[in-house]
Formats: sequence, structure tokens, C-alpha cells
Amino acid sequence: MGQASSHASQTTVEATVIDSELVDESLLKRLLVRAGRSLASPALEALELLLDPGTPSPVRLTMLAALSYLLMPADLIPDILPAAGFSDDLVALTAVIGVWRNHLTPTIQARAQRRLDQWFPLTR
Repeated sequence: MGQASSHASQTTVEATVIDSELVDESLLKRLLVRAGRSLASPALEALELLLDPGTPSPVRLTMLAALSYLLMPADLIPDILPAAGFSDDLVALTAVIGVWRNHLTPTIQARAQRRLDQWFPLTR
């Protein structure tokens, strides 16, 4: 099989995975409210990267994996542990966002910030 054929096959698989997976926004919101604003910020950037139609498939797939890890009830450090429970999630999300930072446009960042402010209103 030629290299072009192999690449086309990978692209189809990635697109199929992205099209068939959904992030449950209400579940994500409930989890992030428990986790706090510091975890919510990179998680919402990941969500907005995933949802943006201009984001390349490999980036979207990575964001989907990162958000799936966040939503998994069992991970490296259980989320039920106070303070430390979400630390592995925060490190994973921050690392993934860092890898794909060049795809995080000002428009995507603004949408993530708006959602963050809606979900975590600042009180005066």
C-alpha cells in the first residue's frame, strides 16, 4: 500500500472518530464546577478547539482524548481526593493545549473565556 493511500486511510479514521463522539457539555460543566476555575480554563479551551470547524483533525482528536480523560471517573489521581484529585487532569490538559497552542486562535480563546465567565461568574 502506498504512502498516499495510508494517509487517506488515517484521515478517514480520524474524521469518523470525531464525527461519532460527543462531549456531554452538562457533564463537563458539573465536573468543572467541582474542579474550579483553574481547571475549567484549559478544559474550555480544549472544548472550543474541538468544536471549531477550522481545527485540524489531529488537533480535534487530541482535544477529544484530553476531555475524555477529564471526564473519566477513574484516572491517575482520583478526582474525589480534595485538591490533588484534579491535578493530573490539569497537567494533562495544559500539556495538550501547549502542544497545539498554534491552533488556539484569538477567536477560540474569546469563546472559551466567554464560556468560562458564564459558568464561573466573577463576583464583586
